[in-house]
Amino acid sequence: MSRKEKIIVFSAHSDDFVIGAGGTIAKYTQQKNKVLAVVFSYGEMSHPWLKKKVVHKMRYKETVDASRLLRCRSIFYDLRERKFLEDYQAKNMKETLVQLLEKEKPTKIFTHSHEDPHPDHRAVHEITLEVFNELQQKPELYMYSIWNPVSFKTHYPSLYVDISKTFSLKLKALWKFKSQKVHVLYPFFLLMYKSIKDGMKMRTRFGEHFFRIK
Repeated sequence: MSRKEKIIVFSAHSDDFVIGAGGTIAKYTQQKNKVLAVVFSYGEMSHPWLKKKVVHKMRYKETVDASRLLRCRSIFYDLRERKFLEDYQAKNMKETLVQLLEKEKPTKIFTHSHEDPHPDHRAVHEITLEVFNELQQKPELYMYSIWNPVSFKTHYPSLYVDISKTFSLKLKALWKFKSQKVHVLYPFFLLMYKSIKDGMKMRTRFGEHFFRIK
């Protein structure tokens, strides 16, 4: 990579940016590029028996710890799960996000796939496109997968990133999210499948796959 870049990763929940692009984020930052993770929700539905403030504090700390490992920054927006679009409209988030992107001037944006079955992930994809269309200076726009490891409807150009040297760092960052017990299985099943499959495309050990949509 000849010139230094600024990368922004849109993440519906606090751990999505690590699952979908953690190895790539670590590779970018090791190359002295700046990466910002924009997290749309604290994900308090994951612990409905706890007070909202307790969940926020827990999820925030996990995200900060993971970001520190990947050497990226992270910021939060407090959207309610399953009500992203409603809160996005009510809080005039389009203006807020446009201002953020115009200030940061990213060269690349990564966001969720429109094929992902999770409604919050699809909502972030929709929000990203709406905000992207408002930008005067448009960066490259890519999407990543979380719960859709195989794409059936996407015919966009592919970007494969060799994360063989940063895959272990991605796993360490993911394990910082101790509140998300499902990830005890996720890294060793779906994540391993995706990483090995994508690595095979480049004849490397591990990879991450993105689609360029703009």
